[in-house]
Amino acid sequence: MDAFLHSLTTVFNALPYIAQGAFVTIVMVAGALSLGFLLGLPLAVAQVYAPRPVRMLVGLYVWFFRGVPVLLLLFLFYFGLFNVIGLDLGMIGSSCAVLGLASAAYQSQIFRGSIQSLPSGQFKAGRALGMTDMQCIRSVVLPQALRISIPAWSNEYSILLKDSAMCFALGTPEIMARTHFVASRTYEYLPLYIAAGCIYFLITLAGITLLRRLERRVRIPGCAAPDMTGDSAGGMQTGI
Repeated sequence: MDAFLHSLTTVFNALPYIAQGAFVTIVMVAGALSLGFLLGLPLAVAQVYAPRPVRMLVGLYVWFFRGVPVLLLLFLFYFGLFNVIGLDLGMIGSSCAVLGLASAAYQSQIFRGSIQSLPSGQFKAGRALGMTDMQCIRSVVLPQALRISIPAWSNEYSILLKDSAMCFALGTPEIMARTHFVASRTYEYLPLYIAAGCIYFLITLAGITLLRRLERRVRIPGCAAPDMTGDSAGGMQTGI
């Protein structure tokens, strides 16, 4: 009982310190998710509609960032590329940038699947009304594709949150780094890591709940999301 009370006291005393790391984690995930969105959406549009050489370059980007482990990407950019080009973003900024670049590759595939799941007749109808290709993409395709993407995008949020724990290797003062710092000095590894896991779970639950509310808010009544498990026969043609 005394050992249990001691562990509980240690966790309780460490919570304010670990909570500061939770704020850093939330900032990193929000920044990386935003950067991934800003890069991933045009990458997805390029993969569907751009000429073949551009699609090949985008495919190379996606292949690289999906094929290399996140931990290696963190080391490659933070200790390598960023030093070579003289870019000093700090540990938090570098972690956010690398996670965002990697997330862009995954988000581009989410958006690409959503775009290709829409009936091609909608794009043709827009052009028949005199709209340009970019007007059709901006006003017809993307508003629907983004709605369809929300469930998969929420999954990317939870994956990105878990990947953020790897930034501990750079010394980024997020949840895992602060938890390990306290555990290595108190030797209360199990209760502190359990507490850290609970914090990750709560952050994940809060984010998923908000995204589900967003999904319900923007859902078009009577319009079900198409099946995105494979390429639809009626999907939009690429290379316009």
